[in-house]
Amino acid sequence: MAATVQAGKIAPAAAAAKSPAVETGIAAVYSDKLQGRKTASGEPYDRALLTAAHKTLPFGTRVKVTHKHNTVTVRINDRGPFTAGRIVDLSPAAARALGIDPQGIGQVRLEVLGAARRGGK
Repeated sequence: MAATVQAGKIAPAAAAAKSPAVETGIAAVYSDKLQGRKTASGEPYDRALLTAAHKTLPFGTRVKVTHKHNTVTVRINDRGPFTAGRIVDLSPAAARALGIDPQGIGQVRLEVLGAARRGGK
C-alpha cells in the first residue's frame, strides 16, 4: 500500500497498491556556498544539476517534484533538510525549473518514481 506523508507523518493512502509514495510540504533551496562540497552520497554538490536532499529516501531515488503547475524530476544525492517543517532541499537548477525563488521556499508535492538508473544517475 502506498503512503501519504504530510509534515513528516505517514498515513495510509486511499490509492491503489501500485501508487508511489507521495509527500507534500515545504521545499528550500541549497545555498550556492555548498558548490563543490561533498554530499552525503559522496558526490560533489553541483548547483546546475537536478538534485535534492531528503531525510530518508535512498540515494539515487528519482522523485517528481511539483510546485504549482511546474514539475521537474530530481535525483536524491544528499541528506536533509535539517530545518523543522521542510521536506526537501532542492538544487538551484531544480528550484528554477519549478519557479521557486533561489533564495526562498515553496510548497511542493514529491512523488517517488523509482530507483536510480544504472550508475546511480
